[in-house]
Amino acid sequence: MDMSVGVLDHYNVSTRKLPETIKFYEEVLGFKNGPRPPFNFPGAWLYSSGHPVLHINDISQTDREQRPDSGVIDHVAFGSRGFEAMKKHLAGKGIAHRVNQVPKSTRWQIFLRDPNNVEIELNFETKNEIGA
Repeated sequence: MDMSVGVLDHYNVSTRKLPETIKFYEEVLGFKNGPRPPFNFPGAWLYSSGHPVLHINDISQTDREQRPDSGVIDHVAFGSRGFEAMKKHLAGKGIAHRVNQVPKSTRWQIFLRDPNNVEIELNFETKNEIGA
């Protein structure tokens, strides 16, 4: 039997800032707050392209400590489209970000942080974009 690990299914963020975190991902990255199983703790599942990629646990009513960063996970990356439009969108919302070109390539990256200090990397293959 062959084994294989596929693409990223989802990542999970524990937060004391549930409304702010949902709003960030909806308004900044265009995720949709969608169906979530009836777990015995509050939270949300945010969808990208119809897939629940971010599971959020609301720990505000617990004594669990809110981490100040994403721990040993350095960042979470998404393949993206619309490099120029995303830069304008982030600037218009006042979202701090940095742009990087991958050396010797047509791939550009945008890095930003969510309300919980999780770093998000957006990857754009600009040779596939009109006007690139």
